[in-house]
Amino acid sequence: MTDDEVVTVVARRLPGVAALLTAGAVVLSGCATGAERERAALSSDVSARPAAVQNAQAAGLAPVTPAVVAPRKTLKLGAKGKAVTWMQKRLTELGYRPGKADGQYGGTTLAAVWAFQKVNGIRPTSTVARRTWAALEAPKAPKVLVRNGKSTRAEVNLTKQIMVLYVGGKVELITHVSSGSGVPYCESATWQGRKQRFCGSATTPTGDYRTTWRANGWHRSYLGQLYNPIFFNGGIAFHGALSVPLYPASHGCVRMPMNVAEELPGMLGKGVPVHVKGRFRRA
Repeated sequence: MTDDEVVTVVARRLPGVAALLTAGAVVLSGCATGAERERAALSSDVSARPAAVQNAQAAGLAPVTPAVVAPRKTLKLGAKGKAVTWMQKRLTELGYRPGKADGQYGGTTLAAVWAFQKVNGIRPTSTVARRTWAALEAPKAPKVLVRNGKSTRAEVNLTKQIMVLYVGGKVELITHVSSGSGVPYCESATWQGRKQRFCGSATTPTGDYRTTWRANGWHRSYLGQLYNPIFFNGGIAFHGALSVPLYPASHGCVRMPMNVAEELPGMLGKGVPVHVKGRFRRA
């Protein structure tokens, strides 16, 4: 049997091994270009892949996919450059909303970094270092709060202070939020032509709800301004805010970054289930 016939038999029985043989053949060939040699070397470098991937590929069950390699450069708020652009593109790819991939690490990107860190069990910080880069290479999926929920739904995790939007059963958006502070309040405001006093518990109630009415742009309520609010529980809504800190700070609504609130109305329709679960514990 000739060498070509041996490769053909192996290809039929063990496709994953055949891919490695083919890669080796390309490297040995004098006609291979530099780019081809590089690609072949990456494909044949079994030791560079996780054991599970190696086993699956050897059995012909998984394609050879390039590993995600992060820049691993420590970034602080205000940083600029290619490492920031890489991070912004990667966050967007994973469902977060860091804003434009402009290479500038500002407040919009920071909110996405916070959301990502919280999902991946990393204490939220503005510094992007080893643990965050490692997680960007091998990210975790957000915890599903409602196992048998509708394929299109919003889940608010009060414990982690994030909101996850599922569309058609897939994660479409993950964002940092700030819910009700839990601190009782009494405030005076001019409402419906007269000065009134309003009191409440500043809580975001847990439960299962549905989106109802909404408003475009800035909407004035008796407790302040809400940007693009989408209501789901009486007067409680998702809305954009200029301040979305790392702790619950609202009167009960679910605040989110302005760029997310700009995009959300086009993604979250009326009558969509909203599930609010968990409880925030202050450190």
